[in-house]
Amino acid sequence: MLWDFVQVQVLGMKWLNDIAGHLVSFAGIDTSSAFGKSVQFFLFDTVKISLLLCALIFCVSYIQTFFPPERSKRIMGRFRGIWANIIGGLLGAVTPFCSCSSIPIFMGFTSAGLPLGMTFSFLISSPMINPGSLVLLMSVFGARTAAAYIVLGFTLAVLGGSFIGCLHMEKYIEDFARPRSGVIDSDIEFLNYTTAQRIKYSRGEVIATFRVVFPYILAGVGIGAVIHNYVPENLITSVLGSDNPFGVILATIVGIPVYADIFGTIPIAEALLAKGALIGTVISFMMAVTDLSLPSLIMLRKVIKPRLLWVFVMTCAAGIIITGYVFNIVF
Repeated sequence: MLWDFVQVQVLGMKWLNDIAGHLVSFAGIDTSSAFGKSVQFFLFDTVKISLLLCALIFCVSYIQTFFPPERSKRIMGRFRGIWANIIGGLLGAVTPFCSCSSIPIFMGFTSAGLPLGMTFSFLISSPMINPGSLVLLMSVFGARTAAAYIVLGFTLAVLGGSFIGCLHMEKYIEDFARPRSGVIDSDIEFLNYTTAQRIKYSRGEVIATFRVVFPYILAGVGIGAVIHNYVPENLITSVLGSDNPFGVILATIVGIPVYADIFGTIPIAEALLAKGALIGTVISFMMAVTDLSLPSLIMLRKVIKPRLLWVFVMTCAAGIIITGYVFNIVF
């Protein structure tokens, strides 16, 4: 009973959905119509995601004041082999970056001389999984699906980074992003911050991140609202349902040109799932959008050469497709 309350009212915010419904009715819109349902969906999901996002960014940013970027580089530089990939994946998992925001950090890691496989584990993990995605996935899909998404996403980051590291393709990093001195830069002094300074820093991170992310939340929720109430269910099920064995591959390909972070993608995934798409197919779409968006690949091309970029895309795409089919079989 307690978990049901947490799932429905705390994470799912049913109370907020009820308020959104009352507001739509108060505005004179019929909540039983497709338009009314779309407006309610848009209001509810926009506010819900925004509230969860701001709370989580604040918490993560506060914790990060104890582990500033240069200190993280120094810690990561001590690891080699599979442990390096695990640490890279873990660091990516606790940072709330989108695919484009992760690339400057990735470039900093390559410039610092960290193992290539570790840096790619970070690059795969960072936009795909983070504390915010776990909470939002739990609120939409339930704890079991959310946990599986995090575990499989992290596994993909570790194995993908390990595979790329084994290819020894360091020569395909552009010259400006290679180690310049072999010494990691001096640490940033967050450690002497007072509690008030940490709170001020975290509040600033919330404002800065939210300004960047909010347009994609609006776009994602808007698309989700249209899918949820206007796209015919038989169309979704015919393309992304169990009758199409290539649905996972198609969802992965369709997701690549789209640019959104995990918070803007979840409303679309929620709407697709409600229309009959298989969970694994939806997960593949989400992972492709967050990890392989076309704008991020264009930015990444400035840091690495075409051959390494091609290996990265193919490695991630193969892992995403396998993950999608695993989800469809298990769930």
